[in-house]
Amino acid sequence: MSLTGYSELADRIRHRGARVVALQFPAGLKRRAAEMAGALRKEGFEVILSGDPCYGACDLALETLDYADVLVHFGHTPIEKEPQRVLYEPFYVDFDPEVLGRALPLLRSQTIGLVTTAQHIHLIGNMREFLAKKGIHALVTGGSRGCAEGQVLGCAFSAARVPGAEEILFVGTGVFHPLGVQLATGLRVVALDPFSGEAGEVDGQRFLRKRMALLEKARSAEQIGLLVSTKPGQNRYRKARDLASRAENAFVILMDEISPDELLNLGFGAYVNFACPRLAYDDQVRFPVPVLTPQEFEILLGIRPFGEYQVDELG
Repeated sequence: MSLTGYSELADRIRHRGARVVALQFPAGLKRRAAEMAGALRKEGFEVILSGDPCYGACDLALETLDYADVLVHFGHTPIEKEPQRVLYEPFYVDFDPEVLGRALPLLRSQTIGLVTTAQHIHLIGNMREFLAKKGIHALVTGGSRGCAEGQVLGCAFSAARVPGAEEILFVGTGVFHPLGVQLATGLRVVALDPFSGEAGEVDGQRFLRKRMALLEKARSAEQIGLLVSTKPGQNRYRKARDLASRAENAFVILMDEISPDELLNLGFGAYVNFACPRLAYDDQVRFPVPVLTPQEFEILLGIRPFGEYQVDELG
């Protein structure tokens, strides 16, 4: 695992004319915060750290710029043009591309789409070369929200919509990204964990059955709260306001941090998530009542046909 060298980052910060630097890390990198802060202090900078949760490049700690000259955001790629006072610092995780051999017995086509996450995007060329040697033509395409070719986010799967691909190989950890890819494309998806070497076909139908059960449970809610994030990169207020106007029992709720305790305190019978899509999908088990996606709420309202399920994505 590697971050860009400290001296290289220090040069980038100096180029901005900054003296006081704020650092922001996602959960998986927070334990590196003290190390990085110490290294930059030795380079002559005053350093402050953001201690709030961080869910992605959509969740910049811009409030720190009231105290610092520049914010360094670690581990994510920018979802739009880099703000003037924000620097994005990549975090790359290496693995041996030959581990892709574990997925070969599961592939049924010689023309596939290849996708991965930001941590491994620097290896996309190496992965394609390995697959080519095995007779597999791996196609990649660009994505939305600032994604590089072949890169998917938990809220954006356009890089998986590869013209000409007959199936998709996802390389990365966890189940959410490959599930999103399968639901977004409708194609067969093979997921490979490059560290454990485990590979398997994604079962999106089981996931859909669970979501439909939640949707049916939400039908009995007397009031439904439409959760709108005040985080700039997640805000979908206009969409929430439009859907609220179509249901007499739906009310827009503005929140910065959406947590199970706060939803319990609010007391609504169900919620619709207009913030980070992963909240409804990954965190449902933590919430006291059903938390639907906007698309699922459209099904509930009869705006969208029941059989046309669509995965929730940000623009």
